[in-house]
Amino acid sequence: MTIESKALAERIHAILDEKKAEHITLIDVRGSSTVTDYTIIASGMSAPHIRALYEDVQHQLKQEGMPCYRRSGETEGGWMVLDYVNVVVHLFLPEVREYYALETLWDEPATAMP
Repeated sequence: MTIESKALAERIHAILDEKKAEHITLIDVRGSSTVTDYTIIASGMSAPHIRALYEDVQHQLKQEGMPCYRRSGETEGGWMVLDYVNVVVHLFLPEVREYYALETLWDEPATAMP
């Protein structure tokens, strides 16, 4: 099954919101990246919460016919990544997210979706 990248980003946002991720930010990087269309950055409040977010996104999208292309990270490091080619998802502990400040890498201002 193929899905438009914006629809996929919105679906991932919904899953993260449902699982109580915090400060979910969707960044449209189509104008500044040749690697992906959207980047989603979200925070989990603990290592187990990040792991649950990571697993739930993968599980739900796989059930919908969209397996993850690549995944990386460990909860101990406070940063996990899911790569759906057109959408890349970064899950952080708050202090790790603040340290790396990925939102500041793009010219376009980051937008939080409701």
